[in-house]
Amino acid sequence: MLEGKAVIEDTDMPLKMQAGALASASRALDLFEGFDCISIAAYIKKEFDKMYGGGWQCVVGTNFSCFITHFKGTFIYFALGTLNFLIFNPTHSCSC
Repeated sequence: MLEGKAVIEDTDMPLKMQAGALASASRALDLFEGFDCISIAAYIKKEFDKMYGGGWQCVVGTNFSCFITHFKGTFIYFALGTLNFLIFNPTHSCSC
């Protein structure tokens, strides 16, 4: 796992869902090497699909830019250690 506290840069997710995002990222970092961003992102995406319904997207890396469309309440961008995480759902709103 990468050491350090998560820093949420931007979000419109409810607090409970934010906590789920940080917990999923932490579990993924326990399971995979920090350089295996594809496996980390896939794990988080599958976790969110299971918890909140399908259609979630996840980007993990150290250097990326994005411009996305998402439903209100389904977006979070945060840093944990040296990695940045972007989780969002462009297909439906979540009633979580």
